[in-house]
Amino acid sequence: MVAIRAFLAHNWMELIFPLGVLVVTLALGYAVKRILFRLLDLWAARSRSRVTPTLVDVIRGPFMIWVLILALHLATQSSDLPHRATLWVGRVLLVLWFLSLTIVASRLARDFIRFYAAGVSGALPVTLTQTLAQLGVVILALVVLLNQLGIPVTPILTALGVGGLAVALALQDTLSNLFAGFYIAVAGQIRPGDYIKLNTGEEGYVADISWRNTTIRALAYNLIIVPNAKLWQAVVTNYYLPEKRIAISVQVGVSYQSDPDQVERLLLEEALRAAAELGGALLADPQPSVRFDPGFGDSSLGFTLNCHVAEFTDQYLVRHELRKRILKRFRAEGIDMPFPTRTVYLFGGPAADGQTQKSSRGSVANEDGLC
Repeated sequence: MVAIRAFLAHNWMELIFPLGVLVVTLALGYAVKRILFRLLDLWAARSRSRVTPTLVDVIRGPFMIWVLILALHLATQSSDLPHRATLWVGRVLLVLWFLSLTIVASRLARDFIRFYAAGVSGALPVTLTQTLAQLGVVILALVVLLNQLGIPVTPILTALGVGGLAVALALQDTLSNLFAGFYIAVAGQIRPGDYIKLNTGEEGYVADISWRNTTIRALAYNLIIVPNAKLWQAVVTNYYLPEKRIAISVQVGVSYQSDPDQVERLLLEEALRAAAELGGALLADPQPSVRFDPGFGDSSLGFTLNCHVAEFTDQYLVRHELRKRILKRFRAEGIDMPFPTRTVYLFGGPAADGQTQKSSRGSVANEDGLC
């Protein structure tokens, strides 16, 4: 610092040329930026790839920082500053250049993973993969920078290895969630967008799998946050694997006077008609089927209509529509759907004079009381 102050005090006129170099370089860099990015914007507009506009936007931000680093480097080299000062300025500019390149590489890794995950079925969760990729870029850049500055990396790695044990013990819950999230991502049995249900009762769409927890969006549009370690240990039902379609059933009861063949035919007709009118929610392939099950009930004949829906949440709309259609069709065809009934027999007890009363038979009653 003393040498620099002495130089500025007695040789400040010699700074005019380096300052001119700095200003000219900045002006030329700004002009190059205007022309270059105008051409790149035209190229990105004509390109069909979604990666090209992102690449241009990522480079646009730090471009002037690179121009400034270049201008400071040229100005320093064209000046008569002491060698030590020039050396320190060069190191600072090198650090700034590495930091800017690290930021650009980190953003590119993040955006490329996002585009890759959007176009590939079954890709790893976006947030977790982005975090790991950006962390890898930062670590690699730090190692390269230390080597460029002449700082040995081996002692630092040794110290980190020793201190890593203490950190691992202190952050064992966080690390367990991190590795559990990585295992979930690699296994591919739980993916973003899948509809899952845990053995503890939580269910919904998997919104994201981050480095610490998994976010589930319930049907009520509220978020359920589950730590990755808990999710890895839970019993999970994935309604999207091995495929999205699922089988559902609708039970119908008719009176004992009904014709079973007619009931079966009407149920199949309504199911096929609904499959053609519900816009793909109810599938016609596999074809719906009717089974005389549970069969002979207390007051009705039980039938079960089996069919397939496109995905888990379609079952609510499909059951709603099928029940309405079946009720209307049965009413139109004169098929009765009886209320539960029960026959009750009443027996009198011994009379006061010791004679037994004759047994009497009760009438048919519903479940609310005797008739």
